[in-house]
Amino acid sequence: MRSELHRRGLRFRKDLPVRVPGRVVRPDITFTRVRVAVFVDGCFWHACPIHGNQPRANTEYWKPKLARNVARDRAVDQALEEAGWRVIRAWEHERPAVVADRVQATLRAPAGRIKRRVEGGRQRRVGRVPRRSAPRAA
Repeated sequence: MRSELHRRGLRFRKDLPVRVPGRVVRPDITFTRVRVAVFVDGCFWHACPIHGNQPRANTEYWKPKLARNVARDRAVDQALEEAGWRVIRAWEHERPAVVADRVQATLRAPAGRIKRRVEGGRQRRVGRVPRRSAPRAA
């Protein structure tokens, strides 16, 4: 993922602590100037709906543990967004080029200009908000 972003000429910080009210968050990839945080979530640890599975042994421990991880992910997303950050979440099984495309689209879009909807706890881009154009100077 990082190699793909770097190959495309994007420069970023990795594992940078970001302070938001009430917590310190460490996104996997951070674009500090445009306030974009990228998380690459592991399928097991973050309960991927496609590949995540529940362990058969010690289920009384693992089921609440994995649920807490997902709840923490949502709380981190909300805290970052309230602090003016844009959050991108990707699964570890997603192709790096596809995730890099999403990151580039987010970086190109002015903050607050992309409509998003949440599906299964993940944001999905549904379209671009029309931009008001200023009259051109002659």
